[in-house]
Amino acid sequence: MHTVVERELELSLVLSPERSIPVPARLTYRTNDPYAVHIAFHITSELPVHWTFARELLVEGVFRPCGIGDVRVWPAKTGRRSTVCVALTSPDGCALLRAPASAVAAWLERTLRAVPPGTESELLGLDEALRELLAPTPGDDPWGRDPWSSDESPEP
Repeated sequence: MHTVVERELELSLVLSPERSIPVPARLTYRTNDPYAVHIAFHITSELPVHWTFARELLVEGVFRPCGIGDVRVWPAKTGRRSTVCVALTSPDGCALLRAPASAVAAWLERTLRAVPPGTESELLGLDEALRELLAPTPGDDPWGRDPWSSDESPEP
């Protein structure tokens, strides 16, 4: 059985140092995709905008700047309020979003209780799948003929 941890919250889309607009968002974590977090932004378009990135990146970004490339996360202060900044870059443009640090941290803690760090691979069943893939089938003959023997001419 898979668990889903969700949280609706309002982010701020930073337009300039003095101006931002609210953006409703949904944070989602699924135990059947244990390394990833998903964010859906409900903007003025008909369909939400979805981003997926490493849970570890968001966890680390609550405490210190991290990430390179398309997703960067860092802690900040907005007035006296602690926030988490998320910078997203795509071919369509860039966005800087701020989220309340307490809300993000509480949601992340729920995900970490669902799947503690370091146990993610156990949920993927990779060891079992690899064992099945490498297990000999009844038709396999590990002590059979040399597969290249037909390339050689018969000895007299």
